[in-house]
Amino acid sequence: MQGSGYLAIWSDLAPEHETDWMHWMTREHSSERVGVEGFLACRIFRAYGLGVRRYFILYELENAAVVGGPDYLARLNAPTPWSQRTMPRLGNFIRGGGVMTARAGRGEGSTIVALRIERLPPNPQAFADAIVALDGVAAVQIGTTDLARTSVPTVEKGMRKDEGIFAGLVIIEALDVAALRGALREAVYMAPDIGGVSEPEIYQGMFALDARIADFD
Repeated sequence: MQGSGYLAIWSDLAPEHETDWMHWMTREHSSERVGVEGFLACRIFRAYGLGVRRYFILYELENAAVVGGPDYLARLNAPTPWSQRTMPRLGNFIRGGGVMTARAGRGEGSTIVALRIERLPPNPQAFADAIVALDGVAAVQIGTTDLARTSVPTVEKGMRKDEGIFAGLVIIEALDVAALRGALREAVYMAPDIGGVSEPEIYQGMFALDARIADFD
């Protein structure tokens, strides 16, 4: 990622809606989002080894202001018919956007953890640098959610039930599951506050779209 902002979303889906959701996400929704001014890229991940259909979506933004910007809000207040059908189906929906406070590493890993946290590590950049130096770790990103911009009421938000939010975000990207588990153990040792989830969800990359190289014609 190069942009200083992010938007992160988690959601569950019933098995009978999964194919329609994947088509919606890859054929309409991701293109619609990265076509909004300030959206740079979209990455979609699917939970690894879980029975539940659990997804994590990470958008790269030029800056945190995009989350509450007029172009994005206009899109949120005018959902497509396909979006109107899909949004009410999403369960355990958690969403937050803000600024990437620290970042380390090069490229992207195929296997990630995306941890919602209440407090950032005391020195986020030093933490990211230490974790990315571990074997098999490709990248680390630490974000701070802009709660005010994330919480703006919209038509789309009204279609979802019990939407959650979070204060901070830690993403660790690794080359494989073994490397990721090792990095996570070290991360929790260095910053115990991020270890609130005893069995954090591990995600594998599924789809990516970059507005800087995509052809939307």
